[in-house]
Amino acid sequence: MEIRLSGHGAYRTEYHIVWIPKYRRRILNPGVRGYLVKVLAKVVRGMPGCEIIEQNIQVDHVHLLMIIPPKYAVSDVVGRIKAMTASQLRKKFDWLKKVYWKENIVWSPGYFVSTVGIDEDKIIKYIRWQQDQDSGQAKLEFIK
Repeated sequence: MEIRLSGHGAYRTEYHIVWIPKYRRRILNPGVRGYLVKVLAKVVRGMPGCEIIEQNIQVDHVHLLMIIPPKYAVSDVVGRIKAMTASQLRKKFDWLKKVYWKENIVWSPGYFVSTVGIDEDKIIKYIRWQQDQDSGQAKLEFIK
């Protein structure tokens, strides 16, 4: 993954995000899956800087690998994605109203998220390498 730039910083933030349909129902059949891929792309386009790197939609859960810039809270991004996709899925597929007849929902309220990045040993080596690189570069000589 490459380093991204924002107004006053640089970042490298990837997240593995997983969520499930309410009651882990097996509703993500091929037709729903295809539509969900389109809706996900549209929702993410509405959040500048966010990007789906990889996705895998199984019948009872969704996996995303996403870049989410530091200006966004991960929980806000996931909440927005789940809310907007649920709304679109319920509009497109009337049978979901029968599956979830008591509630106006599609997704379970929780989700899993973990960061993806380089491992700790690589970071330690990089920090130590930087110290060696930086030492002596900013020597100032004072004129008397």
